Amino acid sequence: MTIFIVEDNAWYGELLEYRLAQNPDHQIRRFTTVQACLDNLADKPDLITLDYSLPDGQGDQALRLIKERLPDVAVIVISGQEDVRTAIGLLHQGAYDYLVKDEETLDRLWNSVGNLRKQLLLRRENKRLREQIGKKYDPQRAILGESPQIQQLFALIDKAGRANISVSISGETGTGKELVAKAIHFRSDRRDGPFVAVNVAAIPAELLESELFGHEKGAFTGAINRRIGRFEEAHKGTLFLDEISELDLSLQAKLLRVLQEREVARVGGNTRIPFDARLMVATHRDLSQEVKEGRFREDLYYRLLGLPIVLPPLRERGHDILLLANSFLHDFCRQNSMAACSLSVEAQNLLLHYHFPGNVRELKAVVELAAVLAESDIIQPQDLSLRGEQPGLAALTVPGEGESLRNQTAAIVQRYLQVHNGNIVEVANRLQIGKSTIYRMLQNKEIHLP
Repeated sequence: MTIFIVEDNAWYGELLEYRLAQNPDHQIRRFTTVQACLDNLADKPDLITLDYSLPDGQGDQALRLIKERLPDVAVIVISGQEDVRTAIGLLHQGAYDYLVKDEETLDRLWNSVGNLRKQLLLRRENKRLREQIGKKYDPQRAILGESPQIQQLFALIDKAGRANISVSISGETGTGKELVAKAIHFRSDRRDGPFVAVNVAAIPAELLESELFGHEKGAFTGAINRRIGRFEEAHKGTLFLDEISELDLSLQAKLLRVLQEREVARVGGNTRIPFDARLMVATHRDLSQEVKEGRFREDLYYRLLGLPIVLPPLRERGHDILLLANSFLHDFCRQNSMAACSLSVEAQNLLLHYHFPGNVRELKAVVELAAVLAESDIIQPQDLSLRGEQPGLAALTVPGEGESLRNQTAAIVQRYLQVHNGNIVEVANRLQIGKSTIYRMLQNKEIHLP
C-alpha cells in the first residue's frame, strides 16, 4: 500500500510517518506542498493524507486537483478545524475521511487506514476475479470451433463488444445463447458492471413485472419489503432477457415504455428511476414470425432487434462436434479425477452424423455419460446414449423407387449393426424387434455382421 503524506509541519509529518510505518507493507513518501504531491501522482498512490492548510492551497482546492488527476485515490484530510460544515463539504467532494488534529488523531488514522486497506484488498480481489471471468468468456476460449459459422460469430461478437447497441440472439435450444451474451458483455466497456440474466419463460407471468421492475413495500400481498428489480440491478452493466418471445403482450407494452424512457417505476411506486443498462435478448423462436402472428409487438421487435446474431445448430458445424466432444471429455475426466478418455473412430463417426436436436448441451451430456459408462478409456459407439433416429435412418426409412419394404428393413437393421458393432441384443432393443428376427435375416443372408 503506497501512502503519500502531504504536511508542511516537519515534526507532525514525521509523527504521521512513524505511526503508519509500523505496518511494513506501507510504502510512505512525504511532501510539504500540494504541487509536489501533484507532480508525483503518476506513481499512483493508494492513499494520500492531506493537511487542510498548506502553503500553496487549502484542503478543498487540493482535494479537487488531486481527484481530477487521480479519481480513485483515497484522501484522508487532517485539519486543525473542527467545523462540521467543512468536514461535510470535503466528504461530499470525495474525501475518504476527515480527521481533526488532537491527541487521538494517530489512532483514528491507523483505524481509518486499516479499514481502507481491507477495502482495497477486496477491490483488487474483485478486479482479479472479473479479469478471470473475462478471460473465461473470451470468445476464443469460451466458444470452441473452427467452422466458418463460428468464425463469423467471433467477428459479430467483436463488433457487438465495441458498440453499445442492443443485441438479439436467436438459435435452437442448447446452442449457447447466454454464453454469447456473456462473451459480448465481457468484451465491452461495461465489463466491470454486472451481467444480469433473466429467463422470461421460467418466471410466472404474474411475478415477472415485479422481477424486472421491482416493487415497493405493500404493493401486493406478500410484498413485505421493497425489492430492487433486474433493470436496476443491471445499472452500468448488461441485462440479458432469455426467451423474450414468451413475454406476455401486456408486459411487452410496459417493457417498450421502459426502453423508450430509459427509466423504470417499481410496482406500487410512482418514482421514475433512471437506469443505464445494455439490453440483450434471446429466443429459440423466429421473432419476425411471432410478430406476423400477433404474438409479439412490432414496435418492441424493432426496439430489441439491434444487432441480430443467429447461432448455427451443432449439426451444421462439421468437425466442431469433435472439438467440443474432446473438450467436454477432458474437463469431465479432470474434474472427476478419472483417467483420460478418448473417442474411438467409430464413436467419432457416429457423433459426426448424429442430428443433435439438443445441440451443444446434448453433446456435453452424451459424452459425459459415455465417460461413465465406458468399459475402458476408449469410448465405443454403444457407450453413446443418442436419442431419436440414428444417422442415416431418415434416408433409409423413405422407400425409394423400386425398393421393397423388406429391403428397406434390411438396410435399417444393417445400419444399426454397423453402428453398434454387431451387438444383436442392443440393435433389437433399439429397434424394438425380436432377436429372432435379426437371426433369421442373418440366416437368409439379407444382412451380415460387420
